[in-house]
Amino acid sequence: MGLKIDQAKCVGCEACVNICPGDLLYLNDQLRCEIRNQSECWDCMACVKSCRVGAIETKLPFSLANYGASLKPELKETSIEWICSYPNGEEERFTIPR
Repeated sequence: MGLKIDQAKCVGCEACVNICPGDLLYLNDQLRCEIRNQSECWDCMACVKSCRVGAIETKLPFSLANYGASLKPELKETSIEWICSYPNGEEERFTIPR
């Protein structure tokens, strides 16, 4: 898998930088999140869940979904709703209590 970071949405709050257990994320010169090396990402999704503006998504491999598919959480008060988006515009939603 890998991360997709929407630079336009990122507000530079550093929540993802501070929570990444692999110390892979940093703020660039424009104070936007970037990843040092995609291949070193552990796919723990801590950064994805910590991003309050939804600027980080997990790119899913072809074997799990399809090229261009992504996985993103919406944090609710008592649950996390995971949204799997496909390139054709379809979505699947899965809700997990927290």
